[in-house]
Amino acid sequence: MSVRIVMVETTHAGNIGATARVMANMGLTHLCLVNPRSFPDPEATARAAGADDILERAEVLGSLEEAVGDCGCVIGATARRRSLAWPLLDSEQAAARLVREQSSTDCALVFGPEACGLSNAHLDLCHARLRIDVNEAFPSLNVATAVAVMAYEFRKQSGLAAPDLSHQNTQEMSLMTMGEFDQLMTHLERVLSHTAFLTGPRTKLIRKLRRLFLQGVKSTQEVNILRGVLTSLEYALGISQKQPQKQPQKPTQERPHKNKRTST
Repeated sequence: MSVRIVMVETTHAGNIGATARVMANMGLTHLCLVNPRSFPDPEATARAAGADDILERAEVLGSLEEAVGDCGCVIGATARRRSLAWPLLDSEQAAARLVREQSSTDCALVFGPEACGLSNAHLDLCHARLRIDVNEAFPSLNVATAVAVMAYEFRKQSGLAAPDLSHQNTQEMSLMTMGEFDQLMTHLERVLSHTAFLTGPRTKLIRKLRRLFLQGVKSTQEVNILRGVLTSLEYALGISQKQPQKQPQKPTQERPHKNKRTST
């Protein structure tokens, strides 16, 4: 398992290079770039100052869903105040959570565009948000600097003793990935669209449901149970003309539910 750094819609190639450099400093190697304005780029190579291997292995992806779909712990960095109550962590708490979770699942730290940061739609794909403690009069950090703060905090926290979970049943501890959660929410919204529940402001209501489910649903097994309930409701409501099939062990293999949400 590992911790990846995800940069979303980065506009300045130099920030990508500076991020690669600090990742190398702190022992991190997995960099994901979602729709960067320019990459590869000579400025990124120059600012990497020798961390070329990280740039060469960097994944360039078309959406944040692709970047975090297999992650069981996703934390998004933001300096802006939000009207919705995402779980909020400081740098120390976020690093401690990453250290704890990475023993059993892939994790991601997500950083948004320089000008505006992560959107609410981006944060819908995060289990929690991170706010680095800075001067309130000037709260906006350069994205590479924010990565440096968190990479250092993660390295420091990694030196602390973590509880040994190796004796616990692996299947029981199978953490839900964000891709599995996104499939669950797509399924839920599809079922609810056939009821009167979504007659109000749809986007805001679905976002609140995401926040609610993220607090309670933790494992792949719990996702399977909820999707089984939704499937039974679909047949009861006459939504599907197909006959019910036995639920598979993993929702990623579940044929009737291949749709994946790309936006909220």
